[in-house]
Amino acid sequence: MLADALEHLVRGIVGHPDDVRVTSKALRRGAVLEVRVNPEDLGRVIGRSGRTAKALRTVITALAGGQPVRVDLVDVDRRR
Repeated sequence: MLADALEHLVRGIVGHPDDVRVTSKALRRGAVLEVRVNPEDLGRVIGRSGRTAKALRTVITALAGGQPVRVDLVDVDRRR
């Protein structure tokens, strides 16, 4: 449910909504939601000084209802 909500929010922000991918991983410390977007949209998702990313994290944390959850924005251009 959290991944679907996050994907819906991010699709409303970006210019290439078809490229948005949200994957959920369950870890011992809680869930990790990884957001992948088109490289051109990464700045929109992060926002000025990270304000948009922080707001997305706040909304998802509120929806989680006390369960530990982490939202990561993945830079797909970065080489491993």
